[in-house]
Amino acid sequence: MLFVGTLYCQEEVYLKSKEKLISMFGPVFMETSAMPWEYTDYYKEELGSPILRRFIFFENLITQDEIADIKLRTNTLEAEFSVDGKRRINLDPGYLTPAKIVLASTKDYSHRIYLGRGIYAEVTLIYSKGRFHPHIYTYRDYQDEKYLEIFMDVRERLKARLKEE
Repeated sequence: MLFVGTLYCQEEVYLKSKEKLISMFGPVFMETSAMPWEYTDYYKEELGSPILRRFIFFENLITQDEIADIKLRTNTLEAEFSVDGKRRINLDPGYLTPAKIVLASTKDYSHRIYLGRGIYAEVTLIYSKGRFHPHIYTYRDYQDEKYLEIFMDVRERLKARLKEE
């Protein structure tokens, strides 16, 4: 199941980005409410403050090999909303399977696998023993219990959906 993690400061930018994401990837399966994002100051200069996080999960299922193209499309969308070279929204696509959560990135690192065209993938969370577990390099926010609960909820819904199909 495709999802996009968003970081933003201005609700209007989020809503316009969401409209574009829906036009690209189809209807929303589930959307989280806005959550304060206070894990680092890394994005503060670019996005502003306070930074909010929302996840958008999409109804249309993808094949795992589509994630590189999806990351390129979300990068283009970020650029569309940028002002004076600064992003106003950060869009991080990933996908959830019953076994794992994978994020796409433009940054290479020891635990990321190159997919092509400047895009890497990392297994961010692994499902084992009834819950998701982080890797050594998993971002702090993805280790937060609220995020883990969201992903567990979506995992259960996805499993039920796959069973029906």
